[in-house]
Amino acid sequence: MRQNPTYRSDSEHSQLPLFKEPGHHTAYPEMLEAVVQRRAVGIPIYRITLVRESSLPYHTVPQMRSSKDVSTLLHEYLKGTDREHFVVFFCDQKNRIVGIHTVSMGSLTASVVHPRECFKAAILANAAAIICGHNHPSGDVQPSREDRAMTIRLVASGKLLGIQVLDHVIIGHNTYFSFADEGLLDANAA
Repeated sequence: MRQNPTYRSDSEHSQLPLFKEPGHHTAYPEMLEAVVQRRAVGIPIYRITLVRESSLPYHTVPQMRSSKDVSTLLHEYLKGTDREHFVVFFCDQKNRIVGIHTVSMGSLTASVVHPRECFKAAILANAAAIICGHNHPSGDVQPSREDRAMTIRLVASGKLLGIQVLDHVIIGHNTYFSFADEGLLDANAA
């Protein structure tokens, strides 16, 4: 039976035992000497905070009951933009918007989005659910193949994290497309 005490990796990435034997906690003398000879390296310690940049004036705290509600808020928030913006609305348990995060600002035809960027701020904001949205400056709200694939990835990521993706809404000139309305939030449907 092989006994493996705690291990560390040396510079050649081979593994050396940290302790001579299990339960024996004095380091090898040559290890101590190597540590003393090398300069200590500072390991960064991070503190993550969520910073409120501004607020969107709105008559009440919006509760999202339908894709039309999302479209109205998204049109208001992205009013006057000439490039594609991908945003995430953070929702509480009653689907009230508790925050908005612009994940990406792209070009006229594309915006780069990764699930980690969508959910990082949602986790910090203690969101129970998110609603994704973006604009198509061309006015054509039909989702591209990339939009569909990204939505599937976001829904799968949300399931893993326990943060439900309620919808993904694409807005154009006075119109919108809702993945939830079209039944496309399921990986098999898209």
